[in-house]
Amino acid sequence: MIENHLLSLVLVATTAGLLLPDLGVALSGWVTPMLAVLMLSVSLTFDLTTLRRVLARPGVQALATGLVYGPMSLAGFALGWLVFGSAPLGLGFALVGTLPTDVSSPLLVMLGRGNVALATVLNAVNTSLAPLLVPALFLLYTGVELDLPVLALVGELAATVLVPTGLGVALRTWRPGRIAPIEPALSATASTAYVLLVLAVVGPNADAILAAPGTMAVATVVALALNGFGYLLGWGVGPLLDGRSDRVAMLFTTSKKEFSIAALVVFASGLPAEVALPAVVFAVVQMTTSPLVARVLAGRSDARNGD
Repeated sequence: MIENHLLSLVLVATTAGLLLPDLGVALSGWVTPMLAVLMLSVSLTFDLTTLRRVLARPGVQALATGLVYGPMSLAGFALGWLVFGSAPLGLGFALVGTLPTDVSSPLLVMLGRGNVALATVLNAVNTSLAPLLVPALFLLYTGVELDLPVLALVGELAATVLVPTGLGVALRTWRPGRIAPIEPALSATASTAYVLLVLAVVGPNADAILAAPGTMAVATVVALALNGFGYLLGWGVGPLLDGRSDRVAMLFTTSKKEFSIAALVVFASGLPAEVALPAVVFAVVQMTTSPLVARVLAGRSDARNGD
């Protein structure tokens, strides 16, 4: 039920975050644990053998990394500069473009009937490169040097991606017979965390969003354009991949950005708080479009299998 109504639940959470921001504020301190729960739930769906098969295909990883930190980062900068120039919102979209793949991407791949193990590995590697590539690319595009809190960032990425992924794969490999029967519960748990994350993102930023509705509307259009470009990239490289499940994994790897890093980077670098707003807007956009795309992909997969 949660999986089938994920888009509706996301829209409800977004509305609740705007109208009842205190709910989101209360959840904002739990973003890291919720991301960890999401990754653990998804990683429990595949074992070490499956993971090894994915790791044996470094070319796919190189392609994903190139797209995430290449065209997507350039598109974020170009769209931000075109619409907002060198203003804080322009810098914010440049920052969004340089961010790694969103931690929730394997969940959407799972809902879209894609290669979850591949998506998880692509996510983990791209995230691990963030402390090096995010400040380098941001400096290249904007001329602004980020004071990146490397230890804090590495710790957060380890807690939200690497540790939960390793634990999930280890448990699935060790006790596959016990984990397999609870996979529907794993999907429900990850999807619930996803919805709560929407509330935790919108609530603390509700005042800033509602204070400038016109500007936020423009920012939403820019975010939609960047998100759409990401889908286009993932779809465009489809012929280079082995099959449908891999194409689904690439689609969400290229289109989603890890928004939680933005606030940490902006605060540590002493940049205006407004620079972090595009990441919030993009988070809401991607967390709304992704369930819709996943549902369409799942429907096509189920219809094909039914035939």
